[in-house]
Amino acid sequence: MLKSGFGKILLIAFVQFCYSCSNSQVSEAQNGLQPAELGAEAIELLYNHLKTFPDETQVSMAFIDQDTIRYYGVRRVNGMLQAEENSTKVFEIGSISKVFTATVLANFVVNGKVKLDETLDQQADIPFHQDAKITFSSLANHTSGLPRMPSNFMMGALFNPSNPYKNYDEEKLNSYLTEELKFEYTPGTKSSYSNLGAGLLGHVMAKLSGKEYQQLVDELIFEKYKMNSSTTKRTDIAELLVAGRNESGSETANWDLGALIGAGGIYSSVKDLVLFAQAQFDSTNVELTLTRKSTFKSNSTSEVGLGWHIRKQQSGDVWHWHNGATGGYRSCMVLNVNKRQGVIILSNISAFHKKADEIDQLCFSLMKNLK
Repeated sequence: MLKSGFGKILLIAFVQFCYSCSNSQVSEAQNGLQPAELGAEAIELLYNHLKTFPDETQVSMAFIDQDTIRYYGVRRVNGMLQAEENSTKVFEIGSISKVFTATVLANFVVNGKVKLDETLDQQADIPFHQDAKITFSSLANHTSGLPRMPSNFMMGALFNPSNPYKNYDEEKLNSYLTEELKFEYTPGTKSSYSNLGAGLLGHVMAKLSGKEYQQLVDELIFEKYKMNSSTTKRTDIAELLVAGRNESGSETANWDLGALIGAGGIYSSVKDLVLFAQAQFDSTNVELTLTRKSTFKSNSTSEVGLGWHIRKQQSGDVWHWHNGATGGYRSCMVLNVNKRQGVIILSNISAFHKKADEIDQLCFSLMKNLK
């Protein structure tokens, strides 16, 4: 996830999951939603998880159950939730972008351009501080030992808390890598969420290919899966973009990710993300299969692939998931590849809203609600 501001650098990497909600019955008159479209239990979940957010909050959802795809959107107007058709609307997806960055890496591996256990200095012409050894896989599964953010991230007069990554350019990143880079723990001993690591991965792959990050995700992912509304270039989707909201519900600036674009710079819609989800169900997409393989075991229920977090359920099901959080948006995506099921949620709820993690809780609750 991404999060920044005065004294705030990023949001927590892992969320607490909530699989229950109030037993109170929510009438259609109370919330303006249509139970017949999703079922009373799902509508009740929506109401209970979204009731605290300000007017003009929008939430766009997709429900995948094998070959059945349902879209449902809501918008808060005058204190009420109302159905809203927003399946093609575009939001910042924040750290879900890390899954796409890891997918670019998987393409490089499948095509023989790099090896997961290779260190960056074997491929990239970067004189890392103290000859640091960092593997490609460790950047994708957060085991690199790097901190969440570079130590020089908030330095300088150009730091802007409303768009905190914008002025963190390649020059600043290279300065950190060559002069300040420092491990917080022994690489490979644990998985600790790092925006720096994912951003560095995207940066290095762009250097190796001689292409911009946007070109890489376009050619290797968006074009292949016909994700026509997905991009890092805001001007390309300006007419479809839902305005981000701050904690109080006022419009807020979009984030430009600068040199760390691979950590969270993608815009997308739930319709596009459904196409990416369905591609995960196709075993012939070997690069996607590679991203979902466990590369590190955190505990008995949590593992990490390349980009994906992996959650083992008591039922025996395995869920691949990621969420995202920026100054004006919150997102979550959960897939059960074996059952070909998934829930995707995009919203314009600020990462800094005190109830922002309701989006993650809602996503997991709705996933559990899929029978």
